[in-house]
Amino acid sequence: MNETPRGNRLHIALFGNTNVGKSSIINALTGQNISLVSSLKGTTTDPVYKAMELLPIGPVVFIDTAGIDDEGEIGKLRIDKTKEVIAKTDVALLIFSYEDFIIDKKLSTTSCELLYGKDLLKSLVNGNKPVVGVLNKCDLKSVDNLFIKSPQEIAKLLSKKLNIPFVTVSTTTNNGIYQLKEELIKISPKNLNNCELIGDKLFTGAKILLITPQDIQAPKGRLILPQVQTLRDILDNGGIPIMCTLDNLDTSLELLNGKPDLVITDSQIFNIVNLKLPKDIPLTSFSILMAKNKGDLIEFYKGAKEIKNLKRGDKILIAEACTHHKLKGDIAGEKLPSWLSKICPGIIIENYSGKDFPTNLSEFKLVIHCGACMFNRAEVMSRLNFCKDSNVYITNFGLAIAEINGILDRVMKPLL
Repeated sequence: MNETPRGNRLHIALFGNTNVGKSSIINALTGQNISLVSSLKGTTTDPVYKAMELLPIGPVVFIDTAGIDDEGEIGKLRIDKTKEVIAKTDVALLIFSYEDFIIDKKLSTTSCELLYGKDLLKSLVNGNKPVVGVLNKCDLKSVDNLFIKSPQEIAKLLSKKLNIPFVTVSTTTNNGIYQLKEELIKISPKNLNNCELIGDKLFTGAKILLITPQDIQAPKGRLILPQVQTLRDILDNGGIPIMCTLDNLDTSLELLNGKPDLVITDSQIFNIVNLKLPKDIPLTSFSILMAKNKGDLIEFYKGAKEIKNLKRGDKILIAEACTHHKLKGDIAGEKLPSWLSKICPGIIIENYSGKDFPTNLSEFKLVIHCGACMFNRAEVMSRLNFCKDSNVYITNFGLAIAEINGILDRVMKPLL
């Protein structure tokens, strides 16, 4: 469970007003006290992420969010953080409380979208996120014995009004928790990623040469995540991986009689590997495999083709999914800007890293994104769709470097 990277886990996010029981539902689903529970409003501030194994789905991440009705200046900041979670959500639970219908006798169940569901649900639906509605606190009773619809009746009305399935639960008695798990299993995507990294393109016994430079930017004592995942994908699909550093490329080719079935390299050395490798040997890179796995390879290809159309004064956004200390020769901070400027002198480059990303892309001509191994596919696709909606092309590091070196079609061919 702990070895599965967060980017490869199903992200289940819980949204709702303060005190509807989001944290209690996570605790009930997992059977653990993961999230802090209190009757005080605003207990959950920033989104809380917890990696878990939820059988039979497998490795998941539960995201507990602040109440969407939080108040004040701090409350507004909390709500903004909650809305940011939508981009990385694979499955959403939209939580209501039966208590709201008991306390407020004037509240009409037929106008329940006025609570918070309508706007939040619209954002989730527009992002193609599967949603389950949850009516929580269904063990409560009307204190003054005035007529109130049953939880099941209210859930049906909510389901009809919001057009999503609803489950009634009580985290106090655990009633309905099993049914909620069943609904989660039913709507969860069967394959989080667009496709495999490279396994779907291999035949049993295929000899794959992996070139993994170990320079100053490589993590000490280990391989980077895309290299590890690619290695495992090859093994899982019956391929035979052979790994070397650039200085051993010639020796490795000799061991393979000069005929590996595929060569996968670090994109930053495309220029060297392309010259050494016979043209009939298929070539691609780890970064391009991540583009295939996490995003839309064709859209990234179109974006890479726009590099040759850049003009002086055009603004380019270079985005990285993770933050790290910049070392000499950093790909995003030094190498890519230098290579791009040689093709088109006078372009303007702006760097973003981590969760930071512009809310307005109108000033940019192109976005060049890293392989995003630390993001899940939902977040990559959210950024890609945002670029498309903004009429801004987007590509990734590997495809951009391939286009700069004039080999884009060559490195795409093994993946088509």
